[in-house]
Amino acid sequence: MINENQIVPYTDVPLPVEEGPWLVFAPHADDETFGMGGTLAKATAQGIRVHLVVMTDGALGGQIENLAGIRQVEACKAAEMLGLEKPVFLNNRDRELTCNADSINQVLGEIQQVSPAAVFFPGVFELHPDHRMTALIVWQALQKMGETSIKPVSYEILVQSPVNQLVDITTYISTKKAVMELYESQLRENSYIDIAMAMNSLRSLTLGPEINYAEGFYSYDQSQLKNDLMSIMTDKIGSYLEH
Repeated sequence: MINENQIVPYTDVPLPVEEGPWLVFAPHADDETFGMGGTLAKATAQGIRVHLVVMTDGALGGQIENLAGIRQVEACKAAEMLGLEKPVFLNNRDRELTCNADSINQVLGEIQQVSPAAVFFPGVFELHPDHRMTALIVWQALQKMGETSIKPVSYEILVQSPVNQLVDITTYISTKKAVMELYESQLRENSYIDIAMAMNSLRSLTLGPEINYAEGFYSYDQSQLKNDLMSIMTDKIGSYLEH
């Protein structure tokens, strides 16, 4: 029988990858903050350089005029507050991401330019199609690189996924909340701050009483890049049910 500690970690880790630089792929401006904003603040406070690439223009995320431009401004402010490098905006059309040769090469170019120690992307079980597609595109771009020392790491945005690392962000939760508040255009659409903080509170369930908030990640072995990403994750969940 698989026990709880074989499904979710019972200890936190300093950071998913301690060395840098990091390269984070966000499907939309705000996903990096709602998903892993506490960890990003923690990383930059420890001197890790973090680069952010926003995949889509986010133009369908509300009814505000010039929403794509507004979201870019919000993302730049958020990146500055988190201590990130200036974001790169690929400006693919919202909800139209496709895992094709063009998008894979687009992402591959960003990876090659940064030469990161770790690449972060959303979990493949996220609800939004752009979230799932970003995961597949980044994974295939990493596969195209062949043998690499880059660490692939998936992060949760607003949906729980399989995780094998939890990062304590208790000290940084106020910073994360302040940065989330910068995304005013999206807070008009939903109570994303409450949802994210509830998610981070829930991720502290298996950690010590001194940890109130955590963010979850799945850190892959480079050897897994030879496999299909969706198959890796579905097999992972299947293993919970078979034992």
